Amino acid sequence: MAASETPAVGTTEVHAEPVIRFWQMSRGFLAGKASFYPWALIGLLVLSVVLDLALQYRLNLWNRDFFNALDRRDGSIAWAQAQMLFVLVASSVAVAIVAVWGRMTFQRLWRRWLTPQLLSFWLSKNRGRFHCDTGATDFAEYRIVEDARVATDAPIDFMVGLLSSLLTAATFITVLWTVGGSIDLSLVGLETRIPGYLVIGVIIYSALTTIAMIAIGGRMGSVIEHKNEAESELKFTVARLREHLQMGDARSSIGPDVALATTALQKADLQWQALCGQHMRITLVSHGNNLLAPVMGLLLCLPNYVHGGMSLGEMTQSAAAFMAVHRAFNWLVDNYPRLAEWTSAATRVGVLLLRLDNCEADATSA
Repeated sequence: MAASETPAVGTTEVHAEPVIRFWQMSRGFLAGKASFYPWALIGLLVLSVVLDLALQYRLNLWNRDFFNALDRRDGSIAWAQAQMLFVLVASSVAVAIVAVWGRMTFQRLWRRWLTPQLLSFWLSKNRGRFHCDTGATDFAEYRIVEDARVATDAPIDFMVGLLSSLLTAATFITVLWTVGGSIDLSLVGLETRIPGYLVIGVIIYSALTTIAMIAIGGRMGSVIEHKNEAESELKFTVARLREHLQMGDARSSIGPDVALATTALQKADLQWQALCGQHMRITLVSHGNNLLAPVMGLLLCLPNYVHGGMSLGEMTQSAAAFMAVHRAFNWLVDNYPRLAEWTSAATRVGVLLLRLDNCEADATSA
């Protein structure tokens, strides 16, 4: 093989984006001979999302019926609803347990499939007649073991969470529109009726929190990537130090390795400080939102409740629906740190694959 040729191991463009290259390597997991089991797990997870949504909707109705019974001081209905709550909670817990098993089994199988593929590809480019110089800072072992684990953990969670958010938003927006009704406002002396005002309110509030998260945590992906690079460098220098000790090097000869390990530790510590700062900033949004969002729905319902346009049960039902829609719209806010971490891990694996793609055959042995 000529030195200018690229070994034909899979099809990829030299300048392909790393994340795309990662997916090119991974697609065999869902398209190979053993793909039935992963697809069956995906089907199970979709079913669990639908069942969980049905239970959420039933719990939303339970809020209305239970608090209406309390408002009427009807003890028999309130007790019957309390008993129903245990059935609904038990069913929801059972569905959640099945979903956890399905997600973690999918993640485990994907990593068990992908890691040997990466190892085989890496080894094939680092022995025989191929010369593969991926650079001292690649630390391929770390990318194959740790980054591949992170890269295979998150996507199925993202898929399930995003599907759940879309279905939840579609379902509970209907509840907000029908149960929440409209509100009459007096603006500059003019009476104005706003239909579906709770839907408008949840859209505006969710948009504000999402914009705030993106503005404050926009550098999270870059910070995580630099942190992972520093951690992999630290592991590499410590492993090299251990190798020199096992080879019986004199104490004086390992001095430079100790200095390199110390420097790598300092770099990792600095990156952890930067990551801490990023988490502190996004906590400002996420924690504040967790405290404010449940109250926001009640505050928006309060005018109609005070003026008799909404019962206590309908008020709690609407507030719960507001919270459900807000959580669905805020999928990005809730998953932003993990999405940034996954992007970093998938990029690092993809960069390694792209560099391996470009390994050239040794011209002297062609």
